[in-house]
Amino acid sequence: QVRVVESGGGLVQAGGSLRLSCAASGRTARSYAMGWFRQAPGKERDFVAAISYGGGSTYYADSVKGRFTISRDNAKNTVYLQINSLKPEDTAVYYCAAGRIATMTGAQYDYWGQGTQVTVSS
Repeated sequence: QVRVVESGGGLVQAGGSLRLSCAASGRTARSYAMGWFRQAPGKERDFVAAISYGGGSTYYADSVKGRFTISRDNAKNTVYLQINSLKPEDTAVYYCAAGRIATMTGAQYDYWGQGTQVTVSS
């Protein structure tokens, strides 16, 4: 069993930056690949970024390439999502998830957090 808790969301102006954190707890937490997803009001949940359990492989949605960076610190069992040049369309609840492989498919993740709200004002 892995517990996942996101933090770091907030209200920022367009062009600003945020760093989201995802703390994973559990005996095998560091052996999981991790992903970030987001869901805007009235829209489906979308893939944002993923990282392999060792951190050697990362994947991004085309819409965030060049602005978002996913990383992990396995000593702290924490995954980060650095978000730069924020846009109003980045406004969403951001979810972290743990799974056996780093994938864009949400259904392949086993454990999910409650989400953290990111709101970008224009």
